[in-house]
Amino acid sequence: MNNNTRINVIVNIIRTLVLTLLSFITFPWICRYLGDSMVGAYTWANTFVAYFLILAKIGIPNLAVRECVKVRNDKEKLSNKVQGFFLLQLIATMLSFGLMCMVVFSVPALRESSALIFILSINFIVGAFSFEWVFIALEKQFYMSVRSIVALTLCAILVIAMVTNPSDIYIYSLIAVSVTIFTTISNLFYVRKFISFKKTMPYSFKEYVKPLFVLCTLSLVISLYNQTDTFILGFIDNGKNEVASYSVGIKGVDIIIGIIAGLSTVFIPRSAYYYGKEDKRFFKNLTKYSMNICFFIVMPAIVTMAILARPICSLISGNFDYSSATAEYVNAPWVLVILCSMMLTYSLGDIIYGQILLPMKKEKYYLIAMLSGTILNVGLSILLGKYVAEKVSWMSPAMGVAIGTATTDLLMIIFLVSLSWKWVKEAIFNTNTLKLLIANVIILGVSLLLNNPLNSLWAHLNLSDTFAAILQMVSIVLVDAIIYIVFLAITKENLVSSFLRKKNKTEENI
Repeated sequence: MNNNTRINVIVNIIRTLVLTLLSFITFPWICRYLGDSMVGAYTWANTFVAYFLILAKIGIPNLAVRECVKVRNDKEKLSNKVQGFFLLQLIATMLSFGLMCMVVFSVPALRESSALIFILSINFIVGAFSFEWVFIALEKQFYMSVRSIVALTLCAILVIAMVTNPSDIYIYSLIAVSVTIFTTISNLFYVRKFISFKKTMPYSFKEYVKPLFVLCTLSLVISLYNQTDTFILGFIDNGKNEVASYSVGIKGVDIIIGIIAGLSTVFIPRSAYYYGKEDKRFFKNLTKYSMNICFFIVMPAIVTMAILARPICSLISGNFDYSSATAEYVNAPWVLVILCSMMLTYSLGDIIYGQILLPMKKEKYYLIAMLSGTILNVGLSILLGKYVAEKVSWMSPAMGVAIGTATTDLLMIIFLVSLSWKWVKEAIFNTNTLKLLIANVIILGVSLLLNNPLNSLWAHLNLSDTFAAILQMVSIVLVDAIIYIVFLAITKENLVSSFLRKKNKTEENI
């Protein structure tokens, strides 16, 4: 793997870890000060807006990255591509916003939340001018990382300073959309270094019609698939308390998925480049490398999050008493445990789509998979979240929806792996993956052995709930990390061995 790709991977991981840390500061803050009903209302409104955000994009970012990669060394052709995609994006955004207004004023339940919805819709209106896909195609990972860290840091400071009670939900919404505004302004200044907005060539809109139709439909289906569980849960639970439990439970899962999705911004342009050059050896090696990183990060995350679900959710939500049915976010830990598998299944699906099917122009197969999955997810979410949950005493609506989503995602990845078997069989089923699997079985056993004795120790020391939860997480994660890395170093796992070789070479040069 070339050094540029490795550097971009490292930069992306650092960015994601910093943003994760900031998220773990702001999200617990709003959970405590807004309360579960307001967090649920915000999540539900944001989910609704997300559908029209996807419609506004009409699949342009993915297609634009693929097309811009081909001409990124020719400023005139690149400028022409960017101008054309921007015009399409602008038209689609205005149409999407108009459609959203019609829907909001036509549905009474949405009309009640119209103020919140319109504040959050600023995200996709301003986002039309962000040109984020240009920087992905040009692989400007360092710039995107620094910009994101600055924007989210400012956002975190504003949230802590200004959000102090449930009535501040609108202030929080404005702060949230300010990140997009900051990003867009920064991008507009920087993008001029790489492109010109002066028209010098005719636009080739006709050649984009077919792929955009497929990608737009796919984007809408992906949005439906990703947001359906929260949206359906909002209709099942009028108080939105279950939506809040679900949003807390899925927070940890989203962080790991976000790390892998962030890495895709590195691999997608590189995969498109290699496949376009018909360099199948590097194309296959890139897939193997990205999946190796995915397994390396996701497997231990599943183990530790499943074991530490309660302290994780407690630190996020502020609720440490799960014995009371009236407590806030009471079902969040079970949601996290149920959805843990999605960190692997969803991440692998994202890699197969972005790094294999998209460069090969076979996104229609992913569309078929996602459409089938969405229909199944809707059916299972309604069945388990409403009807089964009403009859089974231990199952809450949030847990029922989580089971339906996790089951659907598992079936989806089985289909996608079989679809791309030629490219993924060596990347998934190999000795290196077996080493990672064994390492995670070991840390699972260690975590189970340590969990209860450590809980008893903190209780004996009369530590506060917050401090005990932090110590529980730090202790188990630290022990697991040491065992994990040592075992992989001894067995010469690829990523660890590669890092050690580079370190040894650096020391020798010194």
